[in-house]
Amino acid sequence: MIEKVTLQMSENGKFRTADGAGCDTMNPKALLLYAAAQCAAQTALMIMRKERIAPKRFEIGFSGELSTQELRSESVFTSFHVVYNVECGSEDDQAKVSRAIVLTHEKHCGLVRMLRMIAPVSHEVAVVSTEPAKA
Repeated sequence: MIEKVTLQMSENGKFRTADGAGCDTMNPKALLLYAAAQCAAQTALMIMRKERIAPKRFEIGFSGELSTQELRSESVFTSFHVVYNVECGSEDDQAKVSRAIVLTHEKHCGLVRMLRMIAPVSHEVAVVSTEPAKA
């Protein structure tokens, strides 16, 4: 079974669940994914801000494969996968955003690093620009 949490950045730079669910409605395994997604998203955003980049849209999906076909208390995570989707204003910002995400995922996010001690953590990055392509 796969457990998944998706967060979207709001206009004030805070990350909320895409479906509007609160922590009080999440099971403990989803809460772990929520905490990891918050950590990765906030870390990446901090690095982007240091580079003076303000993403127009930022969404992060954090999923985990469980050892059982249905959610049980004894279920454990066997792998994790993170999907980073960012929309920025210019093509020049795309490389900086990609670098910020790689730094976040590989080095600076403590929860991603901790989850790697439990199971493999893979990721994919999609960074798009709203600026028209240069001819």
